[in-house]
Amino acid sequence: MLLAIDCGNTNTVFSIWDGEKFLCTLRTSTHHSRTADAYFTWYSTLVKHYGIHADITDVVIASTVPRVVFNLRIFADRFFGCRPLVVGKPECLLPVAPRIDEGTVPGPDRLANAVGAFDRHGGDVVVVDFGTATNFDVVASDGAYVGGIIAPGVNLSLEALHQGAAALPHIDITRPEKVIGTNTVGCIQSGVYWGYSGLIEGLIARIKEEYGMPMKVVGTGGLAPLFDQADVGFDAIEDDLTMHGLTVIHRYNKENGSS
Repeated sequence: MLLAIDCGNTNTVFSIWDGEKFLCTLRTSTHHSRTADAYFTWYSTLVKHYGIHADITDVVIASTVPRVVFNLRIFADRFFGCRPLVVGKPECLLPVAPRIDEGTVPGPDRLANAVGAFDRHGGDVVVVDFGTATNFDVVASDGAYVGGIIAPGVNLSLEALHQGAAALPHIDITRPEKVIGTNTVGCIQSGVYWGYSGLIEGLIARIKEEYGMPMKVVGTGGLAPLFDQADVGFDAIEDDLTMHGLTVIHRYNKENGSS
């Protein structure tokens, strides 16, 4: 079985893939100092709790936090006896190479999103990924990642607002009942929710205008369903898009003799 790991700036996600479906998905906070032993203790405890019996033979990793990759490599080697495939490394093949400025290194999660979106929806796609940052990834007709947009993430903006303005409380993002807030919390919720809805809708429109042809829009990440309620233009919501992309990349490398 395959263990797919997506390590972001805030959370790290582990998903077990049996070749047809994900058996379980586990999430932990990202800490660069976490050791391989600590990962395995956490991982094995949860797998046992959920009653999953998985004989892991392969590991694929996408990480936007380079310092974490070393311990994840040791984790894979020590406890599963395999060398992990790391997206973004020269030995990791992609179905279609990205077409972006020379010398630019796209985030591994963005590459996985492009591969996953193309596999499920074909080309000419915009992926809107809600993470620590809100990424817009553009996938061409042949499946190549051809660029995108990076905007501050919703929770990052909320945290900055709370830290930068002493009188403003820290709140959770939700869809407010009214646009015009009648208290401090309502005002912040409206500003963040409807402000980000406008940002998403506006950037999607500008991407489509510049691209010059019809495009599908796929939302992914924890907040995608929430902003889908604002009718920002999503054609589909894919909760597991990044992890799916990792399984496709792993299969491609297996078939082409790189893993």
